[in-house]
Amino acid sequence: MLEVSGLSKSVALAEGQGELHILREIAFSVGAGESVAIVGASGSGKSTLLGLLAGLDVPSAGAVRILGTDLFALDEDARAALRGEAVGFVFQSFQLLPALTALENVMLPLELAGAANAREVALQWLERVGLSGRTGHYPKHLSGGEQQRVALARAFAASPRLLLADEPTGNLDAATGAAIIELMFALNREAGTTLILVTHDEALAARCGRRLRMQAGRLEAESAAAL
Repeated sequence: MLEVSGLSKSVALAEGQGELHILREIAFSVGAGESVAIVGASGSGKSTLLGLLAGLDVPSAGAVRILGTDLFALDEDARAALRGEAVGFVFQSFQLLPALTALENVMLPLELAGAANAREVALQWLERVGLSGRTGHYPKHLSGGEQQRVALARAFAASPRLLLADEPTGNLDAATGAAIIELMFALNREAGTTLILVTHDEALAARCGRRLRMQAGRLEAESAAAL
């Protein structure tokens, strides 16, 4: 499903100060249907890595292959097309469009992909995440937990083969976060989607089949999570 090799990311500092190395020679692979947690301290490079896996940023070196396709051999439009076909992304800050209702936010990626039944599919997914009564509400009228459920519905509606989640419970209280975790793994099991998530939450990481630990931009260790 996913193969990462020699992935590095550096940015230039002020003149004469060299480079800041954010990621160094990251390499791992993930099979279809696996669940993997990327853990580590703040600043270790976790979110940068996830953005590269989605093709939202470009590396200084290395490759990311999704379903055998080298993501960075594609131009920006082709990467966006591949994301639309195969990848879902759940952001910590939800990233819902404020001018669109919950229903419209879920419909949008389906419409961009040319789905003829976008409204029907979006309604089905909002019902599955318990928001059938909130479809006409705008994000500002939804709680944090409701916004995250809309984001999950949007991510799963296009039937992605790979779901990437960046601190999916980071902006939620403990009870709401626990409910979102249960929902995310339930949807993942039902859809058979490969799941990769970034988290500080060791309990959440333990729900995944494997853990990849980041330290100062390097992949320090890999372990099986205790289920």
